[in-house]
Amino acid sequence: MRKKSGPEVFRITGARPALADDVRGRQRRYVISMSVRTLSVILAAVLWNVERHVAIVALALGLLLPYIAVVIANGGRENATSLPSAHIPTPVRPALESPPERPEGEPAPEVRSPGRERQPREQS
Repeated sequence: MRKKSGPEVFRITGARPALADDVRGRQRRYVISMSVRTLSVILAAVLWNVERHVAIVALALGLLLPYIAVVIANGGRENATSLPSAHIPTPVRPALESPPERPEGEPAPEVRSPGRERQPREQS
């Protein structure tokens, strides 16, 4: 089991837009595409006896647009790849390194306490 040294920290700049904003945007796109579909079906009915080629194109658009609109509206939330990661990883503390190996015959270095100076020994 892994210990946690502190609470996880998240960046607000890395957060995705709110779910309500995402749903609202998808609903808006769906309503716009259904409005275009309605206008194209009306245009096909009006132009059927006047300009049949344009009416057929408008009718095809009116038939295909609902399927495209549903796929776009039901598409899930997109991952924001341009935003930075929302999670800031806990900094890793470096481990203490062992002293380098000494060749045989070499004396070990003296360990001094910080703040204490070495006193010269008096010879008698």
